[in-house]
Amino acid sequence: MMAEKLTMGKALNTGLRRSLERDPKVIIMGEDVGKLGGVFRITDGLQKDFGDDRVIDTPLAESGIIGTAIGLAIRGYRPVCEIQFDGFVYPAYDQIVSQVAKMHYRSQGKVRVPIVIRIPFGGGIGAVEHHSESPEAYFAHTAGLKVVSCSSPEDAYFMIQQSIESDDPIVFLEPKRRYWEKGEVDLDLDLSAAHPLHASRTVRAGSDVTVLAYGPMVRTALDAASAAEEDGRSLEVIDLRTLSPLDLGSVYESVRRTGRCVVVHEAPSNIGIGAELAARITEECFYSLESPVLRVTGFDTPYPAARVEEEFLPDLDRVLDAVDRSFGW
Repeated sequence: MMAEKLTMGKALNTGLRRSLERDPKVIIMGEDVGKLGGVFRITDGLQKDFGDDRVIDTPLAESGIIGTAIGLAIRGYRPVCEIQFDGFVYPAYDQIVSQVAKMHYRSQGKVRVPIVIRIPFGGGIGAVEHHSESPEAYFAHTAGLKVVSCSSPEDAYFMIQQSIESDDPIVFLEPKRRYWEKGEVDLDLDLSAAHPLHASRTVRAGSDVTVLAYGPMVRTALDAASAAEEDGRSLEVIDLRTLSPLDLGSVYESVRRTGRCVVVHEAPSNIGIGAELAARITEECFYSLESPVLRVTGFDTPYPAARVEEEFLPDLDRVLDAVDRSFGW
């Protein structure tokens, strides 16, 4: 079979289907994931094909969803929990941080909780309050959790399956504004041959500036690289893919070649992922840097109303401005 062109949403749906087929202990649970197929239709058709004992419509109670998943995981199941929107995860935050992240450690390695917590995150869809959050730093800061984010249909298809197979609890961040973007997915490629789950990937080679992004901002960074090429500047774009643990070997190698680095994410800059990246890159690549590591991020405010969200979100122009500033040192 040739590679198929799928939307990210369809790629996730197909990956979930493969996992359900592969392992009878995989269970999908969340608000409206069954009959409706999820708000974004990511689980469309799965309850019909696998039954309502494996694709479960839960009450509107995020803490209850995660709490139930913990019990199921301890008993040998592999729950995949959908949090309907990023801003709805906070009622479950106590369960995730106090229980999910700690269970393996407090049991001295005797108990594993292989839970995947799917969270559509980020802005750009014109949504109302609580529907456009970027909570990744809360979870990446929590020891005991792994945090990943896909940016393309291909990664979505393989990463969701890899996460479900992992014995560790994983927060799986899906860039909701990219659900409808299409890309090639090799459905015949064996899961063991796919790019490793906790490994970054260089998605565009370049020589002048290293641009780091993940999730929804990878497309923005690639667009900026294409625009910069017209001005004679070569941007290398690296998709981090995994936020905890960070995989920075290729990042360090890139920055040592380019001497400049710009980090892009939607979340506010204050004590964010970009700050951690800047600190580590400065520590490891200090003598190679021609300028400070710069950040292009959302602002340190609550997410704004939909009519002005484009002023809040990092865009091509703001990335290119940071590239210009990096050459000004």
